[in-house]
Amino acid sequence: MDMLQNADFWIGLIKIIWINIILSGDNAVVIALAARSLPLEQQKKAIMFGSGAAVVLRIGLTVVAAKLLELSYLQIIGGILLLWIGTQLLHGEEEDDGEGGEKAGLWVAIRTILIADLVMSLDNVIAVAAAAKGSMTLLVLGLAISIPLVIFGSKLMIKLMDRFPVIIILGAGLIGWVGGETIVSDVALKSFVEANSWLHLVGPAVGAALVLIIGKLGNKAKAE
Repeated sequence: MDMLQNADFWIGLIKIIWINIILSGDNAVVIALAARSLPLEQQKKAIMFGSGAAVVLRIGLTVVAAKLLELSYLQIIGGILLLWIGTQLLHGEEEDDGEGGEKAGLWVAIRTILIADLVMSLDNVIAVAAAAKGSMTLLVLGLAISIPLVIFGSKLMIKLMDRFPVIIILGAGLIGWVGGETIVSDVALKSFVEANSWLHLVGPAVGAALVLIIGKLGNKAKAE
């Protein structure tokens, strides 16, 4: 009861929810891109399972994120993985027929959502952990409340993608941007990037360009 009457608790909770609203935008894009080609019923399952599992994953990551970010080359590997995911989402998976194909497509979408969220959340959860100030109750409650926000954002993005296909390209470019940003943020490159500050902008831009170019070439090869 004292906890609920504590002003610091409510301020911390509001901070965590706000941080999640801001930081979940790219996650909503990934979920929408991964689920957009599935049948409607499969879309709903991918969004629900993907969003829920991603938030649980983020809670676990918060405990170890600070240590993980100190490991050399981890963010480089993660960034390259994001670039690959971006290209895959841009030209989509091969369409499968039948119930078995639908199930496979569902699990591919959930797997993609989890891998992307794992990579993108490493630095994001630092902000959430700082706002929680060591309170696991605040952390779990704040992230749990963020689940419907991510789900709503994902559903909205899917509708927008159906209506405005250019958003798919922009979304894939965003994932590439985050991938490039993740690579240049690696601790192994810290001194080099600090000496060449332009890499903070060029790295993400190159990541976005790579995803769009490779994705476009993949689409072209698929059409031939």
